[in-house]
Amino acid sequence: MQSELLEQVKAYFMALQDTICKGLEQADGSAKFEEDSWQRAEGGGGRTRVTTNGNVIEQGGVNYSHVFGASMPGSATAHRPELAGRSFHACGVSLVIHPKNPHVPTSHANVRFFIAEKEGEEPIWWFGGGFDLTPFYPVFEDVQHWHQVAHDICAPFGSDVYPKYKTWCDEYFYLKHRDETRGVGGLFFDDLNELGFEQSFAFMQSVGNGFLDAYLPIIERRKNDEFTQQQRDFQLYRRGRYVEFNLVWDRGTLFGLQSGGRTESILMSMPPLARWEYNYKPTPDSPEADLYQYYLRPQEWLTTKPTDLIARQWQL
Repeated sequence: MQSELLEQVKAYFMALQDTICKGLEQADGSAKFEEDSWQRAEGGGGRTRVTTNGNVIEQGGVNYSHVFGASMPGSATAHRPELAGRSFHACGVSLVIHPKNPHVPTSHANVRFFIAEKEGEEPIWWFGGGFDLTPFYPVFEDVQHWHQVAHDICAPFGSDVYPKYKTWCDEYFYLKHRDETRGVGGLFFDDLNELGFEQSFAFMQSVGNGFLDAYLPIIERRKNDEFTQQQRDFQLYRRGRYVEFNLVWDRGTLFGLQSGGRTESILMSMPPLARWEYNYKPTPDSPEADLYQYYLRPQEWLTTKPTDLIARQWQL
């Protein structure tokens, strides 16, 4: 694949990082992303941008990276054995936002491009990415808005795209050892190349560009909601699930660590505070119980009605 195509993708990723950081700073009102540039000895580097202790964002990171090397990490060849013996380039933007207020969901997004080459053979390449939402005190209209944006992103590329990638997200962001989803899902796709380079790149850009459309309205609705210490404690407890998923199941974390990426940047996704409690059980008929009963399972959010979830309004 011509190097100018790789440079085109990298230019998009760096511009996307700028756009997302600016949008989140404006929504927060006081947050400023500090940049930490780094180089990888084996090849490549990146720009890690982190903000802490904002009005809304307790800690968040928006990372750009481009790493390359002469041989594939073991995690990649286990997933794709045909990559063995190939050099590679991997680049993308990955972000995680951990808000302070328990009524504002945690959010994650990632868009990436991968190419593996071997002399005398055709390159193997693909795009991947998506975004997902992890609420602690979910509001039905926020969840439906999130999925409506995801649907609208996919619609120009085919009527089957949203259902396929929505299902993939539900299945990927699933904690098998807990038998629950990480949150309310969104989109997840990987190994995308069947559309050809231009259309695959266009779809990936639509996902990256759509993140702020999905997330910022939810921040605006919930960032001034009052919360109690009990709700804050529950938020920290549920953040523990985020840690468990990233360290036990996330393929991107494993690839980054095995490829010699910068550990501080890879683990930027961890929340600043989290807690675990032995054998926690939510109080029956409580907002916390509603999260488990109605939201931490796959739903067809665009056709589901609040009454289908036996939704209730709680005096917070």
